[in-house]
Amino acid sequence: MTDENDHLKPPTKREMKSAARLYAVQALFQMEAADMTVDKVRRQFYDHFFGLKTEEEGEFIDGDSDLFHEITEIAVNDQAKVDQMTNRALVAKWPIARIDSTLRALFRAAGAELLSGRTPPKVVIVEFVDVAKAFYPDGREPKFVNAVLDHMAREAHPEAF
Repeated sequence: MTDENDHLKPPTKREMKSAARLYAVQALFQMEAADMTVDKVRRQFYDHFFGLKTEEEGEFIDGDSDLFHEITEIAVNDQAKVDQMTNRALVAKWPIARIDSTLRALFRAAGAELLSGRTPPKVVIVEFVDVAKAFYPDGREPKFVNAVLDHMAREAHPEAF
């Protein structure tokens, strides 16, 4: 049973990290779609998403800004490395350039977090499969994301498996 005052409680660290991952995927998507710099997109997210409350949309959870910054930074600075890791996890006929732009942003964000090495790989997989479920609630994409991220995580951190 949920407490009717749940909306008054501050988000947990885990919820803030999950929100940061979702925002990172959205930011990377927006960078590609609108040809924006990482700094400009980050500013927009800090100003318009982190903890924002609106009548139409409700409340956006406050994200972990350090994790958001780290994921977007690594995804941009090491994009070639992340994309190559993703390509090796995809079927040869489906290079990263051919996949849906939302999935591309998701793989870049997850790959960046895997490269950072601060989060256990299995946690990264679970968290980004949840992000995939948010974008594709009725599709097969979450299973696809799980398979690709499992391959990427085993490459980046074989000792964890």
